[in-house]
Amino acid sequence: MELQKVGDLPYERVNADYVIKEIQTCTAEVAKAKSGCELAELRQKCLKPLLHFSSMASLSFARFTLNTRDGFYTAEKDYYDETGPKIDAEYVKFQREFLKNPHVKEAEKYLNPLVIRHYELSVKCTSDKAVPYKIEENKIITEYTKLMAETLFEYNGEKLPLSALKKYFTDKDRAVRKSAYDALGNTLGTIGDKLDDIYDRLVKVRTQTARVLGYNDYSELGDNLMGRISYNRSDIKAFRENVLRDIVPAVTKLKEAVAKRLNISDFMLYDNDTYFTCGNPAPVIDAEHMFKAARDMYRSMSDETGEFFDYMVATDAFDVFPREGKWGGGYCTSFSDYRQPFILANFNGTSADVDVLTHEAGHAFAEYEIYKQNHDLELNVGGMETAETHSMSMEFFCHKYIDKFFGERARDYKYSHIADALSFIPYGTIVDYFQELVYKNPDMTKAERNELWNKLESEFRPWLSVKGIPYIENGTRWQYQMHIYESPMYYIDYCLAQSVALQFLFASRENFDKAFNAYTNLLKQGGEKEFPALVTEAGLNSPFKQGALKKISEKAQKLLSEI
Repeated sequence: MELQKVGDLPYERVNADYVIKEIQTCTAEVAKAKSGCELAELRQKCLKPLLHFSSMASLSFARFTLNTRDGFYTAEKDYYDETGPKIDAEYVKFQREFLKNPHVKEAEKYLNPLVIRHYELSVKCTSDKAVPYKIEENKIITEYTKLMAETLFEYNGEKLPLSALKKYFTDKDRAVRKSAYDALGNTLGTIGDKLDDIYDRLVKVRTQTARVLGYNDYSELGDNLMGRISYNRSDIKAFRENVLRDIVPAVTKLKEAVAKRLNISDFMLYDNDTYFTCGNPAPVIDAEHMFKAARDMYRSMSDETGEFFDYMVATDAFDVFPREGKWGGGYCTSFSDYRQPFILANFNGTSADVDVLTHEAGHAFAEYEIYKQNHDLELNVGGMETAETHSMSMEFFCHKYIDKFFGERARDYKYSHIADALSFIPYGTIVDYFQELVYKNPDMTKAERNELWNKLESEFRPWLSVKGIPYIENGTRWQYQMHIYESPMYYIDYCLAQSVALQFLFASRENFDKAFNAYTNLLKQGGEKEFPALVTEAGLNSPFKQGALKKISEKAQKLLSEI
């Protein structure tokens, strides 16, 4: 790969009309294709302008998130938000003609059969009638993104972005944690009407999209848009019931032990991420040395991970410091034209900084390997449950080297990391279930939505209270979970992936090299196989398998006791 700094990557606005004409030409030709080979060749021809459009859209989005006040890249993002749905709808017409061609079965000799299965799903997800609604949805999402990026939270005489305020959420002083959450609630309360209005409009426009496409509600469409070809809402329902039966009691027991250790009787939301009276472990090195430690870690882990991380550093493929106007979350994306992954984060001096160098680096390593393997870029790294398996599992493989970052408190980090992973599963399940119920009942009032959230919290996180926390106690915790606004129906993927990642952790403690080889084999296949098949091939249990979560729960509890 040619080395080029991410900041220097050339950007150009792609002419959407040109892309549409190219797709239309391919659509006309694919209808007349005389063989499976010709179908496969026409698909490659069609993908070329599509991938270029996608690459430039990703680059403009990344630069928008670096500074949401940048007028140029805000306008570019708006352009892709408006033209992207039109191109998607045109590509679906190509896919329909592809599927109708009598030689489609023969085409499987020349491309991965999963491509055709994804086409069969894709044609159910958009149409010309849906385009205006998708454009409107994109505009509303941008409104939310800008609002949250530009809102400053007043705390101790300072005005902080949310990413910087979060540093105090895990402070060892309970009074500090409480005051930070009070600041969170008080500020959210000032924009609460805007947040409710934005979500009202998103629910309505997504529901309209679903109905013009023939769905009863958006939850099923949302699953299809996520490309879920190997499981559905019924499987997710069964998973959710298993979480309630097998994971929630274990986490409740864990949190009761933590409360006893912290000497508190009323376990509050601001206690949920704290595990030790002396405070959670924080990195013992600064950001510059963290990158050096990460480089040493990845070089020790394998030749491939060492090569990957060296490449990321050489290309300045990280932006990790918070600032006003910067998008408040963290992500990994890539620009296929340049075969370049990129990571955005917001360091705040907590263990979350190390998580970036492990979690997001897991995503980036997968993208890097997909480019090296020359896999089908339409299948890419796989569904999001597969992608999150790459990242969450990498976090646990880094346990072997974690003393580089936490020194004498490495053991404490391992404990809190595993405990967090187990307790995340019920929370992630709430996020998914909340969305399913909202989209099945799109006329809910804001009060009904908030009541629903608190009800789900009481079922899936019974150890926790939000009483007395300004605004949040009303059931509004969901409003700063940006996935609910920006990436609907995504969140269950984290839960499924966490279930697999914990199994990789258990395996790595028995035989690190064997487990890591199984992991890299899974990762290198990207989207070339379905998620359950990849998990089984790695010697692990699918999270949908009956009893899988019970085993995970038991092993996690045993490991936490040992640590």
